[in-house]
Amino acid sequence: HRVVDGHVVRPSGVARFDQRYFDHWYRDEGFGSTTRLDRKVDYAIAAAEYLLDRPVARVLDVGCGEGWWQPALRSRRHDASYLGIDPSQYAIERYGKERNLRLGRLADLAALLDGEGTFDLVVCVDVFGYVGDAEAREGLATIARYLEGVALLEIYVAGDDIVGDLDDYRWRRPETFEQWFDA
Repeated sequence: HRVVDGHVVRPSGVARFDQRYFDHWYRDEGFGSTTRLDRKVDYAIAAAEYLLDRPVARVLDVGCGEGWWQPALRSRRHDASYLGIDPSQYAIERYGKERNLRLGRLADLAALLDGEGTFDLVVCVDVFGYVGDAEAREGLATIARYLEGVALLEIYVAGDDIVGDLDDYRWRRPETFEQWFDA
């Protein structure tokens, strides 16, 4: 990888969200460590089950990548259903059937979820920085329509000190998200 203006940039020639992308960021750089994933999954399930006062039964993962939440969820809640949505053709071709992943972007969410019912837990980790304002607002509204529990939305804002794929990252002020959440 290379560093430009203090930001880590994906390797030259790596198409967004292909196998080399996942190999680089999730395997080589360590963003896909099982310890890190386990903490996030345990936290999300505990928060949802505390507020719902029952076990989580349905989970939606928007921007799921290779769908690693599915086996982690399965090991904790055997009967829970999982649906992952991601724009990566590679991830869907490789893991789609095995992990119940569908090809789509945040903007496609309403159409992809039509007839699906609601979810106890919606996970949307590190997605909003990679989409435009209209898609982000539409995605949040769709998540709200299909949520009957807890949403884990991992969002970084201008001024946050993060390391990762910052190519084309859209930095927004915290106030922007506050307005979108209010809407």
